[in-house]
Amino acid sequence: MNIEVVRTTSPRPRPEPGKLGFGVHFSDHMFVMEYTTENGWHSPRIEAYGPIQMEPGASVLHYAQAIFEGLKAFRGADERVNLFRPQQHAARFHRSAERLCMPPVPEDVFVEACRKLVSVDESWVPSEDGAALYLRPLTIATESFLGVRPSAAYKFIIMTCPVGAYYAEGFNPVRIRVERERVRAVRGGVGDAKTAGNYAASLRAAKEAKADGYAQVLWTDAATHSFVEEVGTMNVFFKIGDEVITPSLDGAILPGITRRSVIELLESRGTTVTERRVSLDEIVKAHTDGRLEEAFGTGTAAVVSPIKALGVDGKDLTIGDGGVGPMAQSLFDEIAGIQRGTREDRFHWLVPAEG
Repeated sequence: MNIEVVRTTSPRPRPEPGKLGFGVHFSDHMFVMEYTTENGWHSPRIEAYGPIQMEPGASVLHYAQAIFEGLKAFRGADERVNLFRPQQHAARFHRSAERLCMPPVPEDVFVEACRKLVSVDESWVPSEDGAALYLRPLTIATESFLGVRPSAAYKFIIMTCPVGAYYAEGFNPVRIRVERERVRAVRGGVGDAKTAGNYAASLRAAKEAKADGYAQVLWTDAATHSFVEEVGTMNVFFKIGDEVITPSLDGAILPGITRRSVIELLESRGTTVTERRVSLDEIVKAHTDGRLEEAFGTGTAAVVSPIKALGVDGKDLTIGDGGVGPMAQSLFDEIAGIQRGTREDRFHWLVPAEG
């Protein structure tokens, strides 16, 4: 793919080290490519980050054809910059597009565009511990019309931003509230696609949880509110005795890339990992019996996030001693080490940015 590069003439101000936040500061450039039914995907280019022009009738504004991804690039101990598992993000982006009747971006094009953009903005990749360059690829429907049908035109964009920790608490354990009334997604819907509407559906419950001192919500199934599914921005794992359990992918849960990484790591250690439906009653009973040893979330933004307490029907269930569990700590250390190049990349998860 021949990607035209037009470098900015007005570089953006750089954030101060240690004050990156998450998703606040955007880098100098973005990747852009368009789609029409006549020409397919065309005109790939890297240009200065800035506003995009869109008509008020653009389909995305009315019918929510919008998908996105989130992945990271890291500066290693040797100063080389690598992306973490971009092929898996490309594959999930492809599946999300198909689910929303959008033309998929070819997976090799997705990966090449990410690598090229990171190489152009390599100076934006932070070097401090816990920081990374976050990539946000997205596709939106841009055809201007009013009528419920798939759009005939789309725009694919990748923007990047240097980020620090996702949660203000950093790696410290967080409180999560179990949501027993509101619904984010249902089987047969679009819960397993990374589409904007899923996140809009989650905002009210998340806002209320944060007002009560919780970092996020843990969603339960829409039909009975008896089975746990995923945290608002993460998949979830429970260590009960010698078994590590994570809810199975049933069509309402996003198949996380970090989730898959954690499963592969644990299995390589000989740990039993079970993917199945997990009832809230089972978790409460395991807590009562003293067998619920750890719980943690996993996701690109936070990597591994220990859970110190679950808010269930107005009562907090403290997990373990409320601190960081040894399994969560070891998983975080290994994944972060691979990403930083201080641990062996034995699974070949890293892909170098284009030089």
